Amino acid sequence: MIPTPHVDWLAISAPVALLAAGGISLLAAVLVPRGWRRNFGAAVCALGFAAAFAFAAILYAHSPDGHGVIAGAIQRDRLAALTQMIIAGAGLLAVGTSYSEPMPDDHIAEYFGLLAWAGAGMCFLASASTLMTLFLGLEWFSISLYILCAIDVELAGSLEAGLKYLIIGGFGSAMLLFGSALVYGATGALRFGEIAHAVTALDLSHDALLVVGLALMIGGLGFKASAAPFHMWTPDVYEGAPTPVTAFMSAATKTVALVVMMRVLVTAFPQEARLWTVTVAVIACASLAVGNLAALVQTNVKRMLAYSSISHAGFMLIAIASNNALGGRALLYYLIPYSAMSVGAFAVVAARERELNRPVTVESLSGFGWERPLLGLGLTTFMLGFAGFPLTGGFVGKFYVFAAAYEHGWTWLVIVGVAATAVSLYYYLGVIRALYMRPAEELQLAPSVAGGSPPPERILQTAVAAAIVVTVGSFFAVQPLIDLATHAADSIF
Repeated sequence: MIPTPHVDWLAISAPVALLAAGGISLLAAVLVPRGWRRNFGAAVCALGFAAAFAFAAILYAHSPDGHGVIAGAIQRDRLAALTQMIIAGAGLLAVGTSYSEPMPDDHIAEYFGLLAWAGAGMCFLASASTLMTLFLGLEWFSISLYILCAIDVELAGSLEAGLKYLIIGGFGSAMLLFGSALVYGATGALRFGEIAHAVTALDLSHDALLVVGLALMIGGLGFKASAAPFHMWTPDVYEGAPTPVTAFMSAATKTVALVVMMRVLVTAFPQEARLWTVTVAVIACASLAVGNLAALVQTNVKRMLAYSSISHAGFMLIAIASNNALGGRALLYYLIPYSAMSVGAFAVVAARERELNRPVTVESLSGFGWERPLLGLGLTTFMLGFAGFPLTGGFVGKFYVFAAAYEHGWTWLVIVGVAATAVSLYYYLGVIRALYMRPAEELQLAPSVAGGSPPPERILQTAVAAAIVVTVGSFFAVQPLIDLATHAADSIF
């Protein structure tokens, strides 16, 4: 009999729940009448994300001490569990945003199935502890997202977005794979902990093969995190993909990419910290510069939010570059309000797109805050949170990130972050100005909606309201969330 490893089902319960939800949604594409597919697929997908969140919360409660499971292929710890909770929460909000998306019912069930499978791949990747499971998880969710970006054939730019993401994402995956191969060639180890042990035992700190492999791995993960100079795909893909897909990508993909980058660098390459801390800090500065300066001249709101996400990748990379426990806590806390703000902002854009039947620009938001008070309040809250204003979780997140850099002794990095924040005020406050301070008469409605009331979008409005609660609530509930982040960060620091 072939010996098989013991399977810890709780450790893989979140991705399994989402795999099951995706499979049921895919069956609905064949077995359920066309008119029922949207409701059925959305309900099953939402239940899958809710179950994944619940399982991840149980896993967090029952994993005070991290350890490898399933022959050490994945890590059962609170870092993976908290990351899975953030991904599942973003997925739930994305389902609410997707429900009324004007997509043909022919492929709507497949859409929800792929959304669940993308979440499953991300949850799996969050717990990866070997180079093989790292690459497997990355490709798992990437392939689902490639299809999701191109799934709406009636949307101008959707197919182009999917093709660009496929080509450039494939290049990023190749970088990660080649880097992993070089690291394995230098150390002969696949598990992150064993790589660190081999570097110490064999005195490989100055080995060229290892250093080049590490650089390629950072580049590959930088692609997924939308960090400069690996950001070139982000504006075009974010603009061309269906807006609910963009919402999910902006939150969940960035979450898992940054957490996995932190896990890999801290656990597999502690001896190389003198190299990768400086490298990540430089990438953070580049992301802050490119993201903020490019966002200043954008008129399309989705492109502006894409460059904003590049900028926020820079802020969160500051926490990783700090290489301390405070940085780990800062990253994990920051991701909670950021994910809510990001999905919420794109949800408001999606609602406006459906009203106007054309891409949303800053000009076309004129008067929107008065027409749709909840959505206007939501977008205002998210813009203030992105800018780091008090009473939002974005303020606390940036404060903790800067504190981590200061503790590391990098005052210059704090100054760069503060300067980038100051620059970002121009375009974030410009959106708020358009919502409330321009006359509604400036807006020319599309003929298809002129003279009619906008669709109620109750499910989308519920998702926006939930995102507002998380964005503001994370400011007032700092201590419980920081405690969650502290216990999770203790898994690797």
